[in-house]
Amino acid sequence: MFRTTASRALPRSLRLQAAAKTGNAPSKLLRAHLQTYASQRTSSGLLAVALREPLKRSVVQYRSITSYQSPSFVKGRNVEEEAEIGRATLQATPETVSLASTTSGAGAEIAARQAVDDHDDVSGGIKAEFQTIVDTFTLKDVPKEALVVGLAGVLPYLATSLSTVYLSWDIQYAAHHGQGFILSAETAERLLHLIEPIELGYGASIISFLGAIHWGLEWAGYGGNQGYSRYAIGIIATAVAWPTILLPAELGLIAQFLAFSFLYFADARASVRGWAPPWYATYRFVLTFVVGASIVASLVGRGQIADLITRPPGPADRMRAVREAQLEDLEASDAEAKARAELEEEQAEAAEAEAEGEGEDEDEE
Repeated sequence: MFRTTASRALPRSLRLQAAAKTGNAPSKLLRAHLQTYASQRTSSGLLAVALREPLKRSVVQYRSITSYQSPSFVKGRNVEEEAEIGRATLQATPETVSLASTTSGAGAEIAARQAVDDHDDVSGGIKAEFQTIVDTFTLKDVPKEALVVGLAGVLPYLATSLSTVYLSWDIQYAAHHGQGFILSAETAERLLHLIEPIELGYGASIISFLGAIHWGLEWAGYGGNQGYSRYAIGIIATAVAWPTILLPAELGLIAQFLAFSFLYFADARASVRGWAPPWYATYRFVLTFVVGASIVASLVGRGQIADLITRPPGPADRMRAVREAQLEDLEASDAEAKARAELEEEQAEAAEAEAEGEGEDEDEE
């Protein structure tokens, strides 16, 4: 092995840098700048034949630059605190020392063992999951007024959903036993058809209201002025909500379920972006969960009696009937006008014939 000037000087450079870091010169900062100038030297004889490449000779120069520390470097230094830390005795923690302690953090193994213990403890995991659910549904961060009004807003949905489930069960009971448990089959079916527009209309109103909340946040400037991107949420919600009341009950409920899900996604993203309060996403999740469960219960109840009830005319059917009635009235009026015109024409012809007959009689006389 050939040792050049650079290879011999490198250990000295490292020692100088280590001395500067340990503070052997407390008032000066020693920096060693390694400047290497490589010059190609041709070799001859046996060495050139052995290496087959020219050797490079490195010339190492050292230049020491010393500079006094600026006053800002020691500004705010607490000598007494440093002395107290220096007098403190290190606490021995042999449980953190192992074969792998030099490659991981001091507390990594303890944390790993704790994680394994928690994973093995099934009851502890179940308790943790249950606590997460409890923390979600308690809504601790939600203002009291918003919580009370929001929960009151889902009560009509719960009432219509539970009524639909009971009436469906009563209709099934009447189909199997000949009469209903409390109500007759005809009365239960009539009440069920009465609940349909109430549930759909209330759902459309709530969806429109949830979209209008973003307009209020935009006017209040919460999270900054976002412009059309926030106004669009309210516009889309209203445009989707109200046409659902023209659909059959089942299709209308499915469309509203999708609308509520879309609005929850939009509200959660708005909360993450800072367009809405931080608690709004959890608040909307709980309310959407209650509304979605109510819609699903209504759909299940209606699906059980789909072949036991008659489908009443919906708003679209009524509009179609009105349109057909208008067309019939228009055709009737056209036919009446045509008949009147023909009658007038016949009367005119009869009058002309009578006038001609009178003229002939006068000529004969």
